[in-house]
Amino acid sequence: MSAISLKIRILDKEYQVNCKPEEREALELSAKLLDEKMEEIRRGSHLIGVERIAVMAALNLAHDLIRSEQDVKADEQTSHLLQSMNSKLSSVLTDLNS
Repeated sequence: MSAISLKIRILDKEYQVNCKPEEREALELSAKLLDEKMEEIRRGSHLIGVERIAVMAALNLAHDLIRSEQDVKADEQTSHLLQSMNSKLSSVLTDLNS
């Protein structure tokens, strides 16, 4: 499948990027998220250079991603623990009813 050309706007600057048609929506959402994060940093700090704002935005987004992955892992561990406890309780109840 061929790539499409897409214009995205980040921090008041337009970029032309290529992507697969099925990736267009995700790319647009990614650009919107990055733009919002960079605008937030620009408004909330004294950082002037776009490069520094971009690095801080990338660092914040990477941190958010890692934290989300850790939360998912913790949720999976909790789910596994609850399933194990449920199985043990079911076994005990079966033994008591026998």
